[in-house]
Parts: sequence; C-alpha cells; structure tokens
Amino acid sequence: MRRPFLHLLTTAVLAAGLTTVAVPAQASTTQNSGDRFKRVAYFIQWGIYGRNYHVRDMDVSGAAKKLTHVNYAFGNVGADGTCSSFDAWADWQRPVPAEQSVDGVADAAGQALNGNLNQLKKLKAKYPKLKVLISLGGWTGSKYFSDAVVTAQARAKLASSCVDLWLKGNLPDLPAGAGAGVFDGIDLDWEWPGSEGNTGNVIRPEDKRNFTLFVTELRRQMRAFDAKSQLTAFLPAAEAKIDAGFEVRDVFRQLDFATVQGYDLHGTWESRTGHNGNLFTDRKDPNPVKYSVDATVRDFLERGAPAQKIVVGVPAYGQGWTGVGSADHGLYQPATGAAPGLWAAGNEDYKVLATKPGRHYRDLLTGTQWLYDGNEFWSYDDPSTLLIKGAYIRLKGLGGSMMWSIDGDDSRASLTSALYSVLR
Repeated sequence: MRRPFLHLLTTAVLAAGLTTVAVPAQASTTQNSGDRFKRVAYFIQWGIYGRNYHVRDMDVSGAAKKLTHVNYAFGNVGADGTCSSFDAWADWQRPVPAEQSVDGVADAAGQALNGNLNQLKKLKAKYPKLKVLISLGGWTGSKYFSDAVVTAQARAKLASSCVDLWLKGNLPDLPAGAGAGVFDGIDLDWEWPGSEGNTGNVIRPEDKRNFTLFVTELRRQMRAFDAKSQLTAFLPAAEAKIDAGFEVRDVFRQLDFATVQGYDLHGTWESRTGHNGNLFTDRKDPNPVKYSVDATVRDFLERGAPAQKIVVGVPAYGQGWTGVGSADHGLYQPATGAAPGLWAAGNEDYKVLATKPGRHYRDLLTGTQWLYDGNEFWSYDDPSTLLIKGAYIRLKGLGGSMMWSIDGDDSRASLTSALYSVLR
C-alpha cells in the first residue's frame, strides 16, 4: 500500500509546480504562531568561520520566519560531567560587526553578551514565537555522556550545570544571568547510548536505562526553573541503535518531541552508492539492512512513540561518490571513493549541488533524486523531494520536520520554503 500512496503523492507534488500540496489545512499560517507542525533547523556554531554563515543569514534568506525552532549546535558535556562551551569565542565573546548583525548594529565595546548568543537573542526579538534550543553533544561531542549520567548524583550534577549555564545564562567570566533569555530549552544529541558512535566514546550497557533517568531528572530541573522550557532529543535511524540505547515509550513521555535521523542512510563509508535519505525502502537496495525514513518512523511507532512527537530529519546536504559506473545511472554501483567536497570528501551542501553539472534522476517509489555525471554520483534532497516528505509527515500525523543544517540551504531558503509550504 505504501508504494501506490507515494506514487500518487509524488505525482500531485510535481504537478503542483513544487510550490504547494493540496492537503487539508489544519493550522494558522501566522509565522511560528501555534503551528501544528514543528519546523526545526540546526544552526552550527562553527559555521561563522570558513562557511561564513551567520545568524543574520537565517533572517536575510527568509528562513527564520518559516521556522518554529532553531537548535544551536553544540554545547559540550565535559569529562568533569558538567555542561560547558566548545567555543566561547563563537558563543558569547566575539564582537559581531554591523554587517553580520541581525539588526545591523555592531556589538559595542564593553557589552556583556556578544557572539552567536547575542545574535540569537536579536533574532528572537524580531520573531517572538521562534524557539531556540541548545543542543548538547553531537557526533564528536558525545564521548563523556555515559560517564556523566552513570549515577543519580552524576545525573543531577549534569542537569543542574546545563540549566545554570544555558537556561539561567550564567556564562563564565560574565555578570550573572548575562546569557539569560537566549535559550528556550535543551536538545539532547547523544550519539549513541549503548552503541558505537564516534571513535573513543564511552559506552555502557546501562546507558539505555541511564538515558531515561537523565531525561527525567533534566526535565524535573528544567520545569523547576521554567515550566515552559522545552526538552527534545535527536534519535537514530538504525533499529539496532534504537533498541540498544532508548526506552522509547518512557523517553517520549519526558520529551516535547524528538527529531529522528532521516539522512546518512547510505554514505561514503560504503564502497557503493546509495540513497542519503530515501523516504521509502528500496526493494532494489542490495544491502543486507535496508533503511528508509518510513521504516524508522514505523520502528518508533511500534515502540510506543506518539506520532505527533516524531519530527523527521531531512538533509540540506548530499552524499557523493566518485569513480562510479553508468549502470542504473550510477545507483548502487561500486565506487572508487568519496567524491571531492568543499568541506569534506563525500559531503556537499545543497546550495552547491543545486548548480552542479550532471543529469538528475528521480525514483517516485522511494521519494528520491540523485545527480550523476558519468563519474560522480550525488544523493541529496531538493525542494521537490522535501515537498513529498512534508506531505508524508502531514498525512501520517507526525510532528514536523528538522533540517541538518540550515547553512546548507541556499540564499533563498529553497529547502526551508518547500517544507513551510506544506507543514504549517
């Protein structure tokens, strides 16, 4: 039944000129105001450097008015079991010049709060319904999570430090509360409790239970500080990782919503090409484990997650291989390695791929498109595939969409706009 559903859905989306989908209206179109669907985007802390992407760019592109949440990535969980900053210069120390400032006003000499946090505060002033969450961990920042939640005392200590630093805004070497009002909540991005993530991460079998206990303790302390603060988490696509690390039903009871991985389903750690974020499982996929967004959603639903709390992750980047043969237009073909990318081999932003030479191919049954030039193969989402995913989210009664990460979108916020046209 899923394949005819997607075929009809895709046909309707493409016929609509990639601007709208005829689905029942359920919410106000007022910016961020009481929207039925979450529209989340991650803003990366380090993007202000080589990528030259600033908080202001979310406003200039038109993305900010089409989002309900911005997750600021990342805050650190340190070896001492407390929350800290990975980069205080980027977070609150760097004086932002006028041309990079949301309101066009440069940070003044001697003011307490500078950097990205002050710009996020300005963005919220312009869009009062926009929520900003601090995201803790990430792929390279999850090493000490297991140690930090191993006992009740440790869990209480970590939760207290996170609330104090990020919600109360008690930033080091600044007046008390200098960072207050920036963050409306906390997003947990522990990759992964109970199973392998980045090399060197501490992993324990007890992580699964301890994650639930920590989420419960963190929620308690957050509510004591501000009953309206929001708690979310990023959860994996792989069924084995879900079962190793998450008591799904209990965790979702404590969360406002969770964003689930809808990308990196295949990538250049594999020796043949595949889809980065296919909506439905591809029967032609030769891999022993066949991933898809739909399969991940069903895995969480079967484990007790409420549909309206599942927010589907979508990529603003692609996975790419080089040395790819021409059979099946490069799909599922052997490759000699990762294709060159601007920031990392095998990885490229949507805004770059959108103008990259080559021929585009689409599979209506899996909700995918890819680019192949006779040598390089790139799997990525464009506005048309995101319209399809947005319609899937809406028709399935899910919670919304999450984009990793907003700097990969183009200067017109084409990906953000595609999701907004459906999920509001």
